[in-house]
Amino acid sequence: MPGIEAFFDHATSTASFLVWDPETREAAVIDAVLDFDPATGKLSSASADRMLARAAEIDLRLVWVLETHAHADHLSAADHIRRRTGAKIGIGARITEVQTRFRVMFGAPEAETEASVFDKLFADGEAFSIGRITARVMHTPGHTPACVTYVIGDAAFVGDTLFMPDYGTARADFPGGDAATLYRSIQRILSLPRETRIFVGHDYLPPGRSAPAWETTVAEERASNVHVRDGVTEAAFVELRTARDRTLAAPKLILPSLQVNIRGGALPKPEDDGRVYLRTPVSAG
Repeated sequence: MPGIEAFFDHATSTASFLVWDPETREAAVIDAVLDFDPATGKLSSASADRMLARAAEIDLRLVWVLETHAHADHLSAADHIRRRTGAKIGIGARITEVQTRFRVMFGAPEAETEASVFDKLFADGEAFSIGRITARVMHTPGHTPACVTYVIGDAAFVGDTLFMPDYGTARADFPGGDAATLYRSIQRILSLPRETRIFVGHDYLPPGRSAPAWETTVAEERASNVHVRDGVTEAAFVELRTARDRTLAAPKLILPSLQVNIRGGALPKPEDDGRVYLRTPVSAG
């Protein structure tokens, strides 16, 4: 069993994780957050640095910075952690589709948003190591085309695909998303052994619960997930998910997040005045 410690970012409702092999002390960070205030443009690495400080405190050596997908709700700290530790950034291979789509939207240079900004593009079923622990990659699209789940020992890190049982599942209305595809991806996750620990990437605190949570199990999801428990058909899920998505506003950090995250967490190159800018495409009408 890997060692696991969660870090919850209340500003974006994001759960990030330190995962390590207790024997070798090799470790990975999953879905780390950069702190960004869109009102002022202020950027900080305080949240990511707390994870790095904790890793140092318990004598971990970071070898991977893992991304479950290109997030639309927070800026990734992957590049910051890579520069601080030398760890490699890994993400699902279909990130290139997401990069191509949003490179055009933001007028981003191809050199800043090509596959090589990541160190490793994982294929479905590919395995890698964290110390002596084997990790396996499951391609679980639907929220985005590039979403992956990392199965590390007895734990599955599902990103935004699946949430706590009382909250349900991820939205599927982003470009390249699809509710039927999401349903099938979730069935893959829920076919893991029932005792598998599931670690979710967000907790938005449904009515009736005030404390954030991020750990559940396959058995608990199958028994009581409000969207996709056992017995819910694909057709019923697609109807529910599609109707719910029509009511959702865009995440408040979607535009800055995507510009940074298709660059592997790096900022755009400075302009001639030496300052870094993020773009906001305007849609009139």
